[in-house]
Amino acid sequence: MSSNRLMRIHSPEFQAMSERVLRVTALTSRLNALPFEDEEGRAGLLEEILGRPLPPRVTIYPPFYTDHGLRLELAERVFINQNCTFLDYAGIRLGERVMVGPKVTFITSGHPVDPEERRLYLTGAPIDVAENVWIGAGATILPGVSIGRDAVIAAGAVVADDVPPASLVTGTKAAVKRQW
Repeated sequence: MSSNRLMRIHSPEFQAMSERVLRVTALTSRLNALPFEDEEGRAGLLEEILGRPLPPRVTIYPPFYTDHGLRLELAERVFINQNCTFLDYAGIRLGERVMVGPKVTFITSGHPVDPEERRLYLTGAPIDVAENVWIGAGATILPGVSIGRDAVIAAGAVVADDVPPASLVTGTKAAVKRQW
């Protein structure tokens, strides 16, 4: 799993990432247009997107979106429902038997809060989801979050902090933290 990242925009690393995003966007567009019963075609495109074959008994229902693909690590028996998004540049790991509801979003990248730095850098931190976690429909998991084993993330929750094992997380309330 990658560590926290700070990448200068317009750098060679950013250019390489941008090229990968364009390639993966084309691949996911093809994946999401396949007939559902074309299991062989889906498996082949997912292998190109992820850079390796899917582990045994992983289920991904399209549409499926990722911006990078190579840093999305799926363990055995992961279930991903339709219309999920994985912005995985800084790394996302889903442990065994993780269930992901429809329209869940995992985001590992962002920008600095400072307005001057916002257009200069891309920030990122990995997401780690332990075994047997259930993530409800429409939840959003933000950069740097770790979710402990057996936890449940309620539908619509926005998760910005680590989640202890065997706990229930709910809520979407936004609050002003500071002004400039």
